[in-house]
Amino acid sequence: MKYVFLFSLVFCITKGYAGTTNHLNKGREECGKTLSIKNVRMVARVTGDSLPGEKLYLPNRTGVDFDVYGTDLGLMWQIEGRRIGLFFGDTSGKGFIIYKNGGNGENWRSNVLAFSTDTNLDDGLKIDSMSSDSEGKAREVCAGGKANPEIYQTSIPTSAIHAGKLDCVHYMNIYDWGAPHGRWLTNFSSIYTSADGGHTWISRKEVTFSSESHFSQIAYAKRDGWVYMIGTQAGRGDAAYLARFRESDLLNMQAYEYWNGKKGKWVRGNEIAATPILRGPVGEASLIWHKRFKRWILTYNYDPRYDKAPLIKTYGILYCDTENITQWGTPKVLATGDNYPGLYGAYIHPLKDQDDKLWFLMSMWGPYNVFLMSADIIDVLK
Repeated sequence: MKYVFLFSLVFCITKGYAGTTNHLNKGREECGKTLSIKNVRMVARVTGDSLPGEKLYLPNRTGVDFDVYGTDLGLMWQIEGRRIGLFFGDTSGKGFIIYKNGGNGENWRSNVLAFSTDTNLDDGLKIDSMSSDSEGKAREVCAGGKANPEIYQTSIPTSAIHAGKLDCVHYMNIYDWGAPHGRWLTNFSSIYTSADGGHTWISRKEVTFSSESHFSQIAYAKRDGWVYMIGTQAGRGDAAYLARFRESDLLNMQAYEYWNGKKGKWVRGNEIAATPILRGPVGEASLIWHKRFKRWILTYNYDPRYDKAPLIKTYGILYCDTENITQWGTPKVLATGDNYPGLYGAYIHPLKDQDDKLWFLMSMWGPYNVFLMSADIIDVLK
């Protein structure tokens, strides 16, 4: 989707930023330049088995090797060095059947975790190992629906980060997927942490967000000693909100700071002070500070059914970019369901922040598996 400069300027002022005149002037400056992400292509399959006639690279056999035949998401973070972790969502084992309403089959797990050191992605993303049980099958990390089926359905990872000496995964504890207005209902959202590179994990309830929190579902990213969180309520109907904390304050929610656009400042320890930074609907976001282009890039799911003034007619994945994380420009189209039916979850590869390509993992509902995608990044002036 393309917009002329004047429309972009009006959109940013009227839709994106509430606050002082100075705040709006910064918004005008931000809208004058942007990145263009084009030529999206599917590079390889990451999970599951090839479909009949499929010609994608298949570097992994997650079914045979780890009993991961059907799964989704694949959110990534840098653990240490050139090693990344990948959290997947609801996962199905042997007996999984494609195009049968998502997950099915045996050995259901609410989430599983993989590790990779592969950074040469032209022929796919190779999984080195997965966190596994005594039988070698990928194990559940965040306690899922089997732990207490009368109270909740599943526990879904939303983002992960390495902060200080800990690896951390944020997850939402879902009890109803079918709520109205694009919502998924949660009991709470919280985190698990690992102090040994992702091998063992501990539930950390000292960081807990309520069922109505705008940080029920988040995207983490780091810059200059800060961990930033772009959050929404669980689902795909909320606007986006912003918070941050020092890496050393991961477990201290009183030290979290929330961006208030009306006041133009960060507010410490008061989540309700947060104001929207991006109009909804925003779902399942992913965030990176791109070192080569010196800009933040945000990708997210977009469902026009929950937008009073739809940007596009069909379901898709949008992206924004900015130099200032508190002020975002016009959303643009990354991919739509017209080309990739049932697409969702564009999770950006954290080690590809020096490339002229955007590398990300995308799920598709029918095959209920995860695919490696790439797109060209072009620095442009509107």
